[in-house]
Amino acid sequence: MKIRAYKRFKRAYRDLPKHIQKKTDKQLALLAENMQHPSLHTKKIKGREGIWETRIDLHYRLTFEIIEDTIFLRVTGNHDEVLRNP
Repeated sequence: MKIRAYKRFKRAYRDLPKHIQKKTDKQLALLAENMQHPSLHTKKIKGREGIWETRIDLHYRLTFEIIEDTIFLRVTGNHDEVLRNP
């Protein structure tokens, strides 16, 4: 799948610590190949139609939506912040 990022995601990504950016890049490569890869822990967000979350590490997440054959990255950051407004 192709991956595109909304401006909100790009801003949030820039604010991540460098080591989390590297982990995010690794997870995005996996996401593009297989969104159900076990290390991603991908799941739908309850109460938010069409929005998914995936794990960067224990404390960081990113959210996305799928439109046709493209994954649109919505936001990334701390687990609680991301899920408050996915």
